[in-house]
Amino acid sequence: MSDIIVPAMGESITEGTISKWIVKVGDTVQQGDLLLELETDKVNLEISADQDGVVAEILANEGDTVKIGESVGKIGAAGQAAAAAVAPKQETAPAPTAAPVAAPAVTASSSSNDSGATLATPAARKLAREKGIDLSTLPARDPIGRIHSSDVASAGTVPASAAPQAAKSAAPDKATSNSNKPEERKRMSRRRLTIAKRLVEAQQTAAMLTTFNEVDMTAILAVRKRRKDSFKEKHDVGLGFMSFFTKAVVGALRAFPHLNAEINGEDIIVKKYYDIGIAVSAKEGLVVPVLREADRLGFAEIERTIVQLAGKARNNTLELSELQGGTFTITNGGVFGSLLSTPILNAPQVGILGMHKIQLRPVAIDAERMENRPMMYIALSYDHRIVDGAEAVQFLVKIKEMLEDPETLLLEG
Repeated sequence: MSDIIVPAMGESITEGTISKWIVKVGDTVQQGDLLLELETDKVNLEISADQDGVVAEILANEGDTVKIGESVGKIGAAGQAAAAAVAPKQETAPAPTAAPVAAPAVTASSSSNDSGATLATPAARKLAREKGIDLSTLPARDPIGRIHSSDVASAGTVPASAAPQAAKSAAPDKATSNSNKPEERKRMSRRRLTIAKRLVEAQQTAAMLTTFNEVDMTAILAVRKRRKDSFKEKHDVGLGFMSFFTKAVVGALRAFPHLNAEINGEDIIVKKYYDIGIAVSAKEGLVVPVLREADRLGFAEIERTIVQLAGKARNNTLELSELQGGTFTITNGGVFGSLLSTPILNAPQVGILGMHKIQLRPVAIDAERMENRPMMYIALSYDHRIVDGAEAVQFLVKIKEMLEDPETLLLEG
């Protein structure tokens, strides 16, 4: 019999949450068959069987947090699996007063060990405390009689007479809304928890400031109109805005290298390479895959790579290496209609550029003439600890100048 082990997934990842079991106890599997899906801080991972056999045990339920190297189940030969599924119930069942073998369900007493303590996962115990539920009153569906968080989640609260301490824990919270109104409680995904943690950390640890400017997109729109068909025919990818902005960012980073740096203790590490993070909205939350060595890529290569990374982000197939090590980030809220925003730093980076919606606005051409022009507000959030305000403003002006004169992108980007 072999264990189903949570594999190592990178130095920065030590645990994950089981999002879905594909198999159940008793299922026959072959080597390579998908067993479960594991959600981590950065990527989702599929764990497959490393041998043929039958699923004998499932040791961790959906929603449980498991660590790298932990066994979450067992696979054995058909005979072994059948024995393993039966043995725990026989060992943990109560002695002379136990119900007959033909009892339709495992009773709550089968979830206790010899000392009388209820067998339960740490996640189940935590949830039970939060909900004020007495674990000893719950039936266990686990083959070995252990209670999981899903068992607790599906149970009601314990009566006040059954456990005074539980009743105290179950007292109404001031922050809880009216229970008579329709509402839904959903557990935050691991990725959403990580996003929340990192955004708060960025605001607490960096002296973050945002400066704004606007870009006249007339020239870029004209280039795209003239070149989009031939570009698509030649490179088999559309000519979007991200290649222009990526090139402009690289050119500006060369002119103002402190925006391409990070703080390490009392040192400033200035990066001499340009790995640009492109923020992508996926189902599980925002991810930032990295466009490696953007300074060495042409427009078509940038567009093609961004399309590939965005597709993988939305299909949850990004690899950890594709999310690590960016030096600067670009985020485009304009695709969702945002007119103006203040993007939050993607630590440990010290700069992030926000793109926004292109909107026709009246612009003064000179003292006498006004024209409607396609304008875009752009925002630069930066870490004031190593980037001065004057430097940040000039950085953004540099981007504006290159975007309004796209030919300079071939020379400076």
